[in-house]
Amino acid sequence: MSGMRKVEKEPLVHATFLDRFIGYFSPQIAADRVRGRATYNALTGGGYRSRDRSRRMFRSWGLSSGSADAELNPSLVSLRSDSRDLLRNAPLATGAINTVVTNVIGTGLKPQAQVDVDVLKEVVGLDDDQIEKFERDAEREFRYWSKAEICDASKKQNFNGLLDLAFRSVLESGDLFVVRRMKSPGPKRYGTSLKFIEADRVANPKNGADTAKISAGVEHDEDGAPIKYHIFKRHPGDKLAHKDMTASTPVSPTFTNGEWQVLHLFRRLRPEQTRGIPYLAPVIEIFKSLDRYTEAEITAAVISGMYTVFHKTGGGQGVGALAEESSSQDSDEEIRLGSGTILEMGPEDEVEFANPLRPNTAFDPFVLAILRQIGAALEIPFEILIKHFGQSFSASQGAILEAWKFFKARRFWLAENFADPVWEAVITEAVARGYIDAPGFFSSPIIRAAYLGVEWIGPPRGVIDPVKEAKANEIAEDRSWKTAGGITSELYGGEFEKNVARRGRETELRAQNKVSLPSKQATGPAPKPSSEPEEDDQGDDPDKNND
Repeated sequence: MSGMRKVEKEPLVHATFLDRFIGYFSPQIAADRVRGRATYNALTGGGYRSRDRSRRMFRSWGLSSGSADAELNPSLVSLRSDSRDLLRNAPLATGAINTVVTNVIGTGLKPQAQVDVDVLKEVVGLDDDQIEKFERDAEREFRYWSKAEICDASKKQNFNGLLDLAFRSVLESGDLFVVRRMKSPGPKRYGTSLKFIEADRVANPKNGADTAKISAGVEHDEDGAPIKYHIFKRHPGDKLAHKDMTASTPVSPTFTNGEWQVLHLFRRLRPEQTRGIPYLAPVIEIFKSLDRYTEAEITAAVISGMYTVFHKTGGGQGVGALAEESSSQDSDEEIRLGSGTILEMGPEDEVEFANPLRPNTAFDPFVLAILRQIGAALEIPFEILIKHFGQSFSASQGAILEAWKFFKARRFWLAENFADPVWEAVITEAVARGYIDAPGFFSSPIIRAAYLGVEWIGPPRGVIDPVKEAKANEIAEDRSWKTAGGITSELYGGEFEKNVARRGRETELRAQNKVSLPSKQATGPAPKPSSEPEEDDQGDDPDKNND
């Protein structure tokens, strides 16, 4: 068997209608046609039509097969500039960023200590009271540290403000660098503070080209792990910066004791990617075009509103009325439109009116069609993007749920990459300084991690019909699909344990003052569900949609 030649199988190619027609008269010619196509496919790379660059639709499609850094780094400066220009001047782009930040951060993220109870009980030997006390103490110390004069190295924002700024900067510029400062605490109890470094300040020394060890200001080892961040002393676009604009300082990601010193916040989309991509990068061109189109429509509508009446007289001396009203700075031949303006013209003069036909009735449908594409790229349903719910209840609820997946994922990313390391740094310093009692905290990495568990509670998911949502959650909790704590944080952004304790105090206060809540019997039984359908997904009832 070893002497037998291995037969290469040709790619499977099906006979077309023309092949079968020819085969009816000449099977040999039809077989040659099929065999020839199979051979051609084998030589040109398979059956994917997109690999054939000779096709008309692919001729002008310039492709690149470079690495993540080779394709991204040369475009970073222009991508950041374009993104920031859109945020300054394009309302729809500004609204997209604000929508994401508001839903992910809102009024801030509140930490809720979530220690590993099993480890602390079985390994450390703590009881329930000691564990509960540690959680209360940790949350209290972090609240104290969150003041602007303590947590912010520039003393301008509290921790919730830093969360907002950090997330907004990552969306706008692609990434952000957070430097952890350690100073003498003095009367403020804590020496830990945070300093933000904008993406532009991290670049190669002397603005040099990328090398095998340094890429876009990040020096890394052979595995791609960062070992130095080269940070310019001033922003390269600062007009008041020092004469030597290329002076930079290398900063290690960690302190000598192994604690983090620099956090590099960015979403990694490709292996070996060094820097982050602005959130609006895929839609910069379409956003700019849409902004120009909107500006042109507004200009045309304004011109259409300034309809000028020309009065032709037999003995007129030209545009005399206009000349009297024009300023001395205007040229003699310049004619301007104005609302309610009447111009006198000479008997030989003729004027041709150009009607811009504004407002354009197709403007709104066209813009909405473009916004649907933008929303798909940004993972924001266009109903959320433009803050307009004109569909049925089910459609609106579906848009909210789909958007919530994206907002929740981004909140988890921010908590894991920024909020969690900050919590760990603050609580570690609190334990080291004796502000919190945590036996065995520094004895083992496992025990330390058990103490530092935390959950971040942010703004709740929006609800269109609270009654339906409450009934659904009541069933879910009754069947153990959800917990009361999870429902509380998801819908209302609160803490179930604190709500129960506060509810107990309120009940005692009502009893002391002989105030009682109305009973279900007094308010009457709940209305029975009607046999009629509660909603009509086929229609657009504005009264029903705006309940």
